[in-house]
Amino acid sequence: MSEHIRLDVDDGIGILRIDRPEKKNAMTYAMLGAFLDRVTAIAEDDAIRVVIFTGVPGAFCAGTDLADLATIPGTERGVRGRADEEDRWWPLIKCGKPVIGAIDGPAVGMGAELSSQCDLRLATPRARFAWNFVHRGLVPDTGAGSWLLPRLIGPQQALRLLYTGEFLSADQALELGYLLELVEPERLLDRALELARAILSGSPFAQGRLKSLVYEGLQRDVATHMTAHVEALSACFKSDDHREGVAAFIERRPPKFTGT
Repeated sequence: MSEHIRLDVDDGIGILRIDRPEKKNAMTYAMLGAFLDRVTAIAEDDAIRVVIFTGVPGAFCAGTDLADLATIPGTERGVRGRADEEDRWWPLIKCGKPVIGAIDGPAVGMGAELSSQCDLRLATPRARFAWNFVHRGLVPDTGAGSWLLPRLIGPQQALRLLYTGEFLSADQALELGYLLELVEPERLLDRALELARAILSGSPFAQGRLKSLVYEGLQRDVATHMTAHVEALSACFKSDDHREGVAAFIERRPPKFTGT
């Protein structure tokens, strides 16, 4: 099933794509395993500095393939991993690199959960989002819907979507701040690449620490956060990227960051 999870890398940008158009990119167990493996490989690959996560034209991810899910009775079905294995539940957040979601078409169930794990979300007017787990007698399957979504759009709006399982249109998602931008389908990947190249101009050493500070800061008190902040700032001051950033400014040239 790994052929349905594709990764293309060019000039520091990795394009991670779900490619199963005949099923609207619904995920099987095998596909999910391949996806997790791909994200782990991305996290460890210094050649990839920014990730664009997308589907195929008109389809992002229709969620879990219920036909595949039904092959294992619910009473015998295990969960994805232990509660402390965050890289299995929230792989796109834990990979530590900037992730841009480029969403065209429905993001339902697991697809909605994965969209919320992207740092920045671009979408077309054809995008729709639904955390419809209550219609299957479930809570959101990665825990992002119950923890991250309320922090992205507020508890009241999140609970409305979670309680009802109703669809959120692209326009509504933009109004709520869930989406960064709406673009036409033919411009989606180009716009994602433009954003990725803008991110490439920054220091990967700093960006990795920024991502950690922001997401972990959502659950920490200010004192604990500032301890982590001071540690990150101290590490940045000692980094090659900081020295290069200062030198590039003084010499009036673009910096050549190494991530060290």
